Amino acid sequence: MKNVLVSGAHGLIGYGIIRSIRMSETPYKVIGITIFEDSVAPGFCDLVLKAPLSRSEGYIDWLLSTIRDHRVDIVFPGFEDDVTIWNENIQALRDTGVAVVMNKSELIPLCNDKWDFYEVLRNHNFPKAIPTFLSADFAWLEDNLGLPLLLKPRVGGASRGIVLVKDEETFNLHKDRIGPELMVQPYIGNDEEEYTTAAFGDGNGGYTAIMTMKRKLSKQGFTEKATVVESPLIEETVSALCDIFKPIGPTNFQFRQDDGEFKLLEINPRISSASSIRSAFGYNEPEMALEYYLDNKLPEQPTIRKGRAVRYVEDFIFKE
Repeated sequence: MKNVLVSGAHGLIGYGIIRSIRMSETPYKVIGITIFEDSVAPGFCDLVLKAPLSRSEGYIDWLLSTIRDHRVDIVFPGFEDDVTIWNENIQALRDTGVAVVMNKSELIPLCNDKWDFYEVLRNHNFPKAIPTFLSADFAWLEDNLGLPLLLKPRVGGASRGIVLVKDEETFNLHKDRIGPELMVQPYIGNDEEEYTTAAFGDGNGGYTAIMTMKRKLSKQGFTEKATVVESPLIEETVSALCDIFKPIGPTNFQFRQDDGEFKLLEINPRISSASSIRSAFGYNEPEMALEYYLDNKLPEQPTIRKGRAVRYVEDFIFKE
């Protein structure tokens, strides 16, 4: 039996990965790591270990020792910071002999900085990119983009830190941060027309499996409600993006529809927080990743079941 380690086992991405692994017909020993002593992780894992903070001194040494001590075969980053930190230490991880579920190394820092990412799209004349600027000239922005505007953090995710600008007064409160921290975009579409697509990149400019859902976000920025959809237009756009960035393994693409076009919001080069929902409809990214990173077997397109999903708070009872 293979030993699988998942970080962030207390969180939505982490236990989504774990629950998806449990759907596989192949049994695995799942080791969850978390910074919390009283999380839900023991309800899903065979073994739970308390980890130091991901950005603390000694974290990587602790992780490497844990991998060796528990003879871990494969590791999944289930926490956003771990994607970056593991990628920065990827060779040390691989030197233990463990398989690491990690996308193309160059793509991870590129997607972390949305301005750098936009510049690549612009250099490739990618037509579905949202126009993005570092200008702090409100009059020019209003004349060329209209109102409202969005001020988006260059680094970050889950819609955290986004400022909706409807007037110059609000703009001026944040204008000094434009460039170093924030970038400017027009407000496009609406919250009812957001889509999340998972594709399994082959590393050569294509993908071998794909699934799209129309979604509604929670206040925390995660998918709260989702409906399975098919969209040839989105699939064509994902093909074009894969040709540019050549992702490897699980990759998440987020879109917003505007005037009949699907505009790219961002790419997350990892398993997304909606992985457990996708698995329930037949698109099991963690299982695909196990087969690819352990056995070098690219997935085939699975049959996707139709339906919708709603997330809600649930109790998990640990009896003494």
